[in-house]
Amino acid sequence: MKKLGLLALLMANLFASDIAWNDTYAQAQAKAKKEAKPMLVIITTEQCRWCRKLEATTLSDDEVVSKINSRFVPVHLTRDKSVYPKNLTAKMVPMSYFLDGNGKILHSMPGYWPVEDYQSILDDALRKTKK
Repeated sequence: MKKLGLLALLMANLFASDIAWNDTYAQAQAKAKKEAKPMLVIITTEQCRWCRKLEATTLSDDEVVSKINSRFVPVHLTRDKSVYPKNLTAKMVPMSYFLDGNGKILHSMPGYWPVEDYQSILDDALRKTKK
């Protein structure tokens, strides 16, 4: 019975979905314009434990992943290494920005958020893009 449970856990991890991150801000912006979707820009640092927690929990949740992949153009940036516009300041990390295809900030949210709260943040951002 233990082997069956272990097999089920391994299979669940094997088929877990991932966010379809774009490689660069410029690539994400071009895709956002083309697909008429808002961008989700997440800025982190390598040494940030809250960034790792957001990635390991919230951004690994199947429902969050599905919503991000279907409704946003996501890009994950490293604060001190990635190239992105100066108006995206990330004094606090992790930082989630929601932008239109022209780079206008529609909504932003600093910090780590658990799954249920991040779902609400995504919904709020989608409402703001429709205005």
